Amino acid sequence: MRGLHADTGYLLYRLGLRSGQLFNACLQESGLRLRHYAVLRFLATAEGALQRELSTRLGYDPSAIVGLVDDLEKQGFAERRPSPDDRRSRIVVLTESGRAFLRDTDEAGLRVTNELLGPLEEAEREALHALLLRIAEDGLN
Repeated sequence: MRGLHADTGYLLYRLGLRSGQLFNACLQESGLRLRHYAVLRFLATAEGALQRELSTRLGYDPSAIVGLVDDLEKQGFAERRPSPDDRRSRIVVLTESGRAFLRDTDEAGLRVTNELLGPLEEAEREALHALLLRIAEDGLN
């Protein structure tokens, strides 16, 4: 029987868990978690998004998105606005406070990445990122 560390999928799973644990620890003081951060980071690249678009793009259950956006609104990091295309729909937009929060967490994210990738040289980090990006573009869409 081959060991778990011979299984690339398992290693990716374990490293993903560890990355999430480390990042959640950095976010703990704010009361937010990695899932909130993902919503904010997505909104930072968009002019706003419908909740169903957030669900689809992030791979979260629609009911989870409602709670995440509620939390972000309470913090003042995001807000729901009427959609210009459909008055029945609301778009979620990043606030200036949300942008500031993302800037403040960039350093924490870099620390987490550096801790996880500490054993790798810079060129190896870049190669790993390129490979993961290629897999993600094909496998997560």
